Amino acid sequence: MNLLEDVKAKTKEFRTDSYPMSIGEIISLYKDGEMMINPDFQRYFRWTIDQKSRFVESILLGIPIPSIFVYQREEDSVWELVDGLQRISTILEFVGELKDENGHLKPHLILKGTKLLPSLEGVQWEKAKNEDYNLPNPLRIDFKRAKMQVQIIKKESDKNAKFEVFDRLNTGGSFLSYQEVRNCLLIMLDKTLYNWLSDLANNEDFQTCISISDRLKEERYDMELVLKYLAISDVNFEPKEFSKKEVNEYLTDYLTELCKSILFDRDLEKRKFEKIFLLLRIATGDETFQKYSEDRFKGKFLDSAYEAITTGLKANIDTYSETETDINIVRQKIQLMWSENDFIDHIGTGSRARNRIPRMISFGQEHFKK
Repeated sequence: MNLLEDVKAKTKEFRTDSYPMSIGEIISLYKDGEMMINPDFQRYFRWTIDQKSRFVESILLGIPIPSIFVYQREEDSVWELVDGLQRISTILEFVGELKDENGHLKPHLILKGTKLLPSLEGVQWEKAKNEDYNLPNPLRIDFKRAKMQVQIIKKESDKNAKFEVFDRLNTGGSFLSYQEVRNCLLIMLDKTLYNWLSDLANNEDFQTCISISDRLKEERYDMELVLKYLAISDVNFEPKEFSKKEVNEYLTDYLTELCKSILFDRDLEKRKFEKIFLLLRIATGDETFQKYSEDRFKGKFLDSAYEAITTGLKANIDTYSETETDINIVRQKIQLMWSENDFIDHIGTGSRARNRIPRMISFGQEHFKK
């Protein structure tokens, strides 16, 4: 197939429409249940009060704001918000119509003063204790009449169109990490798999061993580590294919394929995961993925150690038990790998992940044999 044919074929998968709508109309659609924000996405709504205030300021001053993207559901024609969560949630919170994950209305947003409009300090839509801080009625009318461009992915589109659009618009953005984007995609694709991955990430032994910062947990780096473990320990992992992609692209593609797989045994994978991290928690605890030097572990979490240890143990997990003897073997092997040239020669700062990971897998599988 040549390029022209490729473009024609793919274009047919994306049936779109676009027109401007007033903010008042958008609020009404949300209130009437004709436009929905997936409740699971609201955990990623974390604009600061300054960012929210600047966005409201933009609307009041008539500064152009980006389009929002919605997906028209085939079964009921309801619009599902695909991109624009931060903006629409801010508008709804400001006018007092935003519902939380339990369906309860959240309090009105109280604004902070901005560079251009310092008098926004303390202002809210209505019902302020001091009436002077209610948004003046003429500005409320102007606010509701302000227009936003709505890009509609129509129900005739390919069923994967909304995932593709969300991925393209959000990956690498300043508000969502790669894993948060993947989580949103996963919620769209398979909520049960999302819950399963989240449960693994919340495993106490796993959390103890990775010992990452609160900021990384907030960005769901723990879920990314679970996904990475599954992807690179998969028996179908192909180093040649992996080397053609950046790691984040590979993980997203793997996750998409995982949603379609009928062979992936979640119960078996969960048992192996829990056994691996129970052994590691007992053997080395929160020092598991730190550098071992001068007879002690020290420093921060290291991806290279995580890749070698987890894939190595998974490949050999059936030969290990929770006996004191095997716990000691695990601890010794982790310590010894830091003196192995096959490991330390490929973990330098100049080592690219897609070149390093296949070497870590090969090393780990051999090193953790009993």
